[in-house]
Amino acid sequence: MPKRLILASNNAKKLRELQALIAPLGVELVTQGSLGIPEAEEPHLTFVENALAKARHAAALAQAPALADDSGLCVDALGGAPGVRSARHAVDAGRIAEGLPREQIDAANNAWLLTQMAGQAQRGAHFTCLLVAVRHADDPEPLIAEGQWRGELLQAAQGEHGFGYDPLLWIPAHAQSAAQLDPAIKNAISHRALACGHLLEMMRTRWGLDAAASAATPFWPWQDHPER
Repeated sequence: MPKRLILASNNAKKLRELQALIAPLGVELVTQGSLGIPEAEEPHLTFVENALAKARHAAALAQAPALADDSGLCVDALGGAPGVRSARHAVDAGRIAEGLPREQIDAANNAWLLTQMAGQAQRGAHFTCLLVAVRHADDPEPLIAEGQWRGELLQAAQGEHGFGYDPLLWIPAHAQSAAQLDPAIKNAISHRALACGHLLEMMRTRWGLDAAASAATPFWPWQDHPER
């Protein structure tokens, strides 16, 4: 039985992407929604604060180790916006109602960003990913990893893969948008891939995790010690 890590997200595409990235540790990701855990509030101004809040929330309600991702698109010409509000960019602007399917909100976010960038010559932007993993809700030493993936904003969406703003970010080194890249290539070079690489190394060195141990042991090593 593989070890399980609660993912503080109900985004199916993010689950698939992170599961592929964390596979080398032999760890199974389980969404908080599948356990009946509601989403945490995200009131903070930075990615790291929101990710930490989400990880602690999921760990507290699941009574298990948890992983949270807070990601977004930061546009140079917009002073780093939409940033932590990326997923709600169009909702915040009143361009679409809250609570609609994710695909509709993603499309509205893309459309609103293109409207904001109309006629703008400076089109540099980057995705940021902050991953936070905690052994338990009160973990004093959360693992924190960051990755950034730079590119340029297109004038119109291109590509069918990925999610969020992937169709708008052009990756010059590959001459494709993030949404046109083969998923295997994206998983090797994206902001989430970079952050996950750092996180996996910390899980190995600081948590003592590896695929062999996961296959042999069904429990997390610190769960034998209630005092943690």
